[in-house]
Amino acid sequence: MLMLKELPNELPNEPSESLTQMTEQEFEVFKQFVYEHFGIHLSDEKRLMVSVRLQKAARRLKLASIREFLQHLHSNQTADVVRELTNHITTNHTFFWRESDHFEVFQQHVLPEIAQKLRAHRDFDLRVWSAGCSSGEEAYILVMLMMEVLGADYAQWKAGVLATDISEQALSTARRGTYSTERIAPLPPQLKHKYFQQSGQHGEWEVIARVKNEVTFRNLNLMNERFPFKKPFHVVFCRNVMIYFDQPTREALVRRLYDALIPGGYLFIGHSETLGRSQTLFRYMQPAVYQKVVSRTLY
Repeated sequence: MLMLKELPNELPNEPSESLTQMTEQEFEVFKQFVYEHFGIHLSDEKRLMVSVRLQKAARRLKLASIREFLQHLHSNQTADVVRELTNHITTNHTFFWRESDHFEVFQQHVLPEIAQKLRAHRDFDLRVWSAGCSSGEEAYILVMLMMEVLGADYAQWKAGVLATDISEQALSTARRGTYSTERIAPLPPQLKHKYFQQSGQHGEWEVIARVKNEVTFRNLNLMNERFPFKKPFHVVFCRNVMIYFDQPTREALVRRLYDALIPGGYLFIGHSETLGRSQTLFRYMQPAVYQKVVSRTLY
């Protein structure tokens, strides 16, 4: 069960005027809850958006107002209730081949380098993490590229991708692995035709089983003080996640990602994100690509 701090005992006495309008006090209560438990900073400009999304949540639970939803959240902080909340406050917008230069770097430079060093030590355990995987596009692409680079030798590797997200709704979509023609349109044709098959009567495309089987999807809150991993990763993709965090939260997450990487491991972040000029944990490689700083690289 996900343990969360309680909301304040006293919620605002003034009720919302309607399901779609939050009072300022209600929004402040909700902002604090979201920040403490998910690290997400909701600006005042997001008040209307939050109101609309919580309206949907209240209706699903047959509650009369957003105020009643907040009271429900206060008294029912079970894993299921909190998981439902994350489905309404997180935005899972992504598509295949987003920020394509990252995949080119992964395929042409990072993966061949790591694979060569692992082979030299007769070590075939390659660990890649897609953190904040949303609806699964990134994780599936990474597996496809690993299959492309490792080729016929892929079967001898203990490879695949761990893909995590805080939204169970997004993970459900990811596990299905079925996408519209528009969503897969940016993919290079050779990947589309090799690793997808048409599915259903609506022109959808499904990731083939051989790729699906190489991705493990798990629910994970990146705000956890410790990540439950037995071994560190060679590569971590954590893209377009930190844009929702304030500076202290970003710095704390970067430290945890550093600890989750092997010495010399690679971190990919979104192009709209930065680790900051003052950080010394990672060496800048190129835009939004960093390598864990160590005195010597051990694989």
